[in-house]
Amino acid sequence: MRKHRDTIFYILTIGGFSALIYLVILAGQNNLQKGIHVVSSHFAGKDPWTNFLDSLSENVSVSISVLLLQIIIILITIRISGWLCKKIGQPVVIGEILSGVVLGPSLLGHYFPGFFGHVFPAHSLGSIQMLSQIGLILFMFIVGMELNLKSVKNRAGNALLISHASIIFPFTCGVLLAYLLFPLYETKNINFLSFSLFIGISMSITAFPVLARIVQERGIHKTHIGPIVITCAAVDDITAWCILAAVIAIVKAGSLASSFFVIVLAVIYVLVMLKVIRPFIQRIADAQTDNGKLSRSYIAFFVILLLLSSFTTEAIGIHALFGAFLMGVIMPKSAKFRSLLTSKMEDIVLIVFLPLFFVFTGLRTQIGLLNDISLWGICLLITVVAILGKLIGSTYAARFVRYSWKESLTIGTLMNTRGLMELVVLNIGYDLGVLSPEIFAMMVIMALATTFMTSPMLNAIDRVFKNDKREDETLRSGEKYRILCFFENVAAGKRLLNLSNAFVKNRQQESEVTMMYLTSENTMDSDNLEEEERNMFSQVKVEAKRISQEFSPMFALTSEENSRIVKVANDGAYDFLLLEVRASVFDGNLLGSILNLSSQLFHLPNRLINQIFRPKRIGSIRIPNEERILKIISKSEIPVGIFVDKGFHGVKTVFMPVLDEEDAFLGDYMARMASNAYIRFTLLDEVGIMDKSIEFIRNVREVKAVNPYLFSSW
Repeated sequence: MRKHRDTIFYILTIGGFSALIYLVILAGQNNLQKGIHVVSSHFAGKDPWTNFLDSLSENVSVSISVLLLQIIIILITIRISGWLCKKIGQPVVIGEILSGVVLGPSLLGHYFPGFFGHVFPAHSLGSIQMLSQIGLILFMFIVGMELNLKSVKNRAGNALLISHASIIFPFTCGVLLAYLLFPLYETKNINFLSFSLFIGISMSITAFPVLARIVQERGIHKTHIGPIVITCAAVDDITAWCILAAVIAIVKAGSLASSFFVIVLAVIYVLVMLKVIRPFIQRIADAQTDNGKLSRSYIAFFVILLLLSSFTTEAIGIHALFGAFLMGVIMPKSAKFRSLLTSKMEDIVLIVFLPLFFVFTGLRTQIGLLNDISLWGICLLITVVAILGKLIGSTYAARFVRYSWKESLTIGTLMNTRGLMELVVLNIGYDLGVLSPEIFAMMVIMALATTFMTSPMLNAIDRVFKNDKREDETLRSGEKYRILCFFENVAAGKRLLNLSNAFVKNRQQESEVTMMYLTSENTMDSDNLEEEERNMFSQVKVEAKRISQEFSPMFALTSEENSRIVKVANDGAYDFLLLEVRASVFDGNLLGSILNLSSQLFHLPNRLINQIFRPKRIGSIRIPNEERILKIISKSEIPVGIFVDKGFHGVKTVFMPVLDEEDAFLGDYMARMASNAYIRFTLLDEVGIMDKSIEFIRNVREVKAVNPYLFSSW
């Protein structure tokens, strides 16, 4: 009885109160509802199934359901397009901008008007716009925190000259272009002053976040032009946003004289933020980061300050985004503090809010309005003027301060990247009524073109100036035996360094070991990347000192890890690629086994193609992450060593099975390890390789020449 006590209590409690509720409702209907006229529901008189379908249709059509469906479609489209752009070596932002155009009236609305009207009805766009504006405010705050004012001050000389030249050249070109466009596309109640200034600033923008990622991903930050180009972009961002604030003030006021008071108020506000608010929040940050965490109360405090700053600049008349950007700029530059704060908001901003902005921009972009060859000619003219203005201005200034032609063109090409920041400016111009729908569409196309061309142009510059001796300090003599080790954590780095040491220990003057670590592009803070690099390599350097092994560190930002490993290995004239495989997320659980089976079925066609056309054998041993390893092996042009850790504590004895005549090449590695680290080898010769390969026999003799004890066979 005691065993069923809880069950009986549950049944009596729920049953008793349910009966009481039923009796009360029944009594109310019989006694209290008399004489009251009850309006019949529109579902009355229909059969239950019809009622259910009508209810379902009504539920799907309410505002929140439409908004949720829009967000789902937007996020899926953004992810797919971003993945495709990664595959062709383009920044993800290209795919995000294209997603907006695809989901807008230019494509989806043109070819599937019914579906477009249901998913993106005109009355629902206000919700997307508001959410995207909140996302932009948070994003501009993060961009502001990326800017290191101390670094800007230290390199202000050349960077200021190059940056301002990269603004004044395209700005002037934009004003000249506005003189031609204004009679054709003037908008109601907008004078030429406002139109020309907005076209000028639209031509002058550089996308600092996109540029910073390209610099990191291509390894330019390791060259001597890396810091200068990052500083140039930072100065460009600060200057451009200050000019934009003034232009917005002039547009809203209608004339230079009327905008005087707005500009004065803006200057006062900037001074208050720098001289009063900044020291105050610095003290708060110092007190909090000592504990290694930020409480929710303090995070709420900083968010309130951010919103107040945005509200103030919007009220002054220079746009809310300027206030968000300024708030980010004055935030304490402690890497720990910024990491704590950005980790709270960065992912949701980049994954959810920014895609809404891209699609909202796409919904405004009506490429169908460019329905005449002359309009496409004007679009081409705008794009060419934007490219030449930015490229010539930056390159000319860089050459003036004595950078080489290759370095100058690289700086000019990077400064020509517009991306997201250009879309922000264009949307502001569209909201103010300065840009007509036709000009807006042309400018969006220009932003796409200038961002898309960055990577191909950098590749072309590298090919044209491939013999430039000044540029690349990482080139090494091809006579050295070069090992590339890819590691994913400090422990793996130490293991691979010890393993590499076994190949080159006694011949370090004739060898070179490169330790490569790759990080994802999700982080937005360049200082955080530097801290991550220090953390990853500090312990590896300690281990290198312990075993007396020199190495060259390689730290890079990438979105496609496998492709980057293969590219570095193939392009770097390495002799051996060594990597440690990590355990698969599929291993060790039932759900993982099911997902692993699904993954293998999905990749089965690629496997069959590789087996037929590109056979690469790794034996019959089951290794973790086999699919990933196979991709690296199939695309690599150099030998690949796969290290699976089973409690590694150093290399003393190696058991080497030879299961195929093609394994004769292992003799070279055996001889190299024996002569450098006195490692003992036990050979399992299943195919009689000692009788068939002269080269392998020569390698065995080299091992025995070092010490006969180092070789034995079964």
